[in-house]
Amino acid sequence: MKQLLTTFALLALLGFSGLSFAETAAAVPPTADKGDTAWMIVATVLVILMVIPGLALFYGGMVRAKNMLSVLMQVFVIFSMMAILWAIYGYSIAFTEGNAFFGGFSKLFLKGITPESLAATFSKGVYVPEYIYVAFQLTFSAITPALIIGAFAERVKFSAVLLFMFIWFTFSYLPMAHMVWYWAGPDAYTDASAAEAAGATAGFLFQKGALDFAGGTVVHINAGIAGLVGCLMIGKRIGYRKESLAPHSVTMTMIGASLLWVGWFGFNVGSNLEANGLAALVFVNTLLASAAATLAWIGAEWLLRGKPSMLGGASGAIAGLVAITPACGWSGPMGAIFLGLAAGAVCFWSVTMLKTALGYDDSLDAFGVHGVGGVLGALGTGIVASPSLGGTGVWDYVAGGVAEYSMIGQITSQAWGVGICIVWSGAVSFIAYKIVDMTIGLRVSEEIERIGLDVSEHGETAYHS
Repeated sequence: MKQLLTTFALLALLGFSGLSFAETAAAVPPTADKGDTAWMIVATVLVILMVIPGLALFYGGMVRAKNMLSVLMQVFVIFSMMAILWAIYGYSIAFTEGNAFFGGFSKLFLKGITPESLAATFSKGVYVPEYIYVAFQLTFSAITPALIIGAFAERVKFSAVLLFMFIWFTFSYLPMAHMVWYWAGPDAYTDASAAEAAGATAGFLFQKGALDFAGGTVVHINAGIAGLVGCLMIGKRIGYRKESLAPHSVTMTMIGASLLWVGWFGFNVGSNLEANGLAALVFVNTLLASAAATLAWIGAEWLLRGKPSMLGGASGAIAGLVAITPACGWSGPMGAIFLGLAAGAVCFWSVTMLKTALGYDDSLDAFGVHGVGGVLGALGTGIVASPSLGGTGVWDYVAGGVAEYSMIGQITSQAWGVGICIVWSGAVSFIAYKIVDMTIGLRVSEEIERIGLDVSEHGETAYHS
């Protein structure tokens, strides 16, 4: 009865005002959904947890005790520095309209953003507050540079790390984020001609049809390639392959890996921007892929080395999370398990046999896990996204349904993303390392490296005897 009276009241109001239903709907300004907003706040906090303390402890446990504090410091300060750079110019360059490779400067210093500003999600008419979108994307821009330090841990000056990260963030992270993730939003896709016009303003790899739900290219390949270039240019640690460089605390690494795994639900599920059924699918995919990769890694290790290790289990979990990241919103659960199993085995091979064969010193396997796992996941997305294999397919916003799917076509689009990311990050990283080396120098002296970076660079130690 109450609903009936409300309907009559609305009809009377419409008749009195002379407005149609369509005009009334158009007159109501869009608002942010409170449930989606609450979830995005939680997701953002979870990604912060991934970095501090998650990544810091994961990496810190793998270095020698004399360098533990230096790793904690690098991750902590990189996070803080990137947060400020993101607010000053990062968000504007990544997420405003410019050209296919760089955004514009219209939101420098977050100009024009207010508590009422809205950011589009992936559903028509559904929005979240732009401020929480800014904060969520800030956490991605902060964790990505921090991943790189795993490749050259224990031998680089703190000042050199910060200068490199400033250059790399500006010229590698921001353009890749724009190329992959910038688009006009679903509401711009009203018909074929509008979709074509909107598509022309999107980032280069978005236009190529490359799928990257939560950062396979933008985060993992981008950071992994930067790490590989770094460890090749900086050189091996003193004593590499000659003396023990074993992790000082696998316990810390396990704690860090667990925090990363928990935080990754914010990373992947938050990238859906909405608290809905697809978010639940992303959650399940993220959980299953990591579990499968853990089993695959320790299985391969057990088979080839005779003993399954905790370090292997923790590394396998991260490898699975890396591989599912680009695919998590398009894969079905069985596809996620497939990707996880593949990532665990392939990344184990990359950090043992490949690294040994090529002879580079990727200290904490930033390239072996993030670079290799990212490539596997990005290309694998083209397979597991297929509706015939339980994937969701790709949504056509004009037709309002799932588009016809071509696996070969999608894998080709994915290869564009992988190739551009490798070349772009590789070139920017090479130039950035060169600039740093020529200005302030990259590597600490042999004496400092032997003493350890904790005391020599920071004047304190992680532990007291």
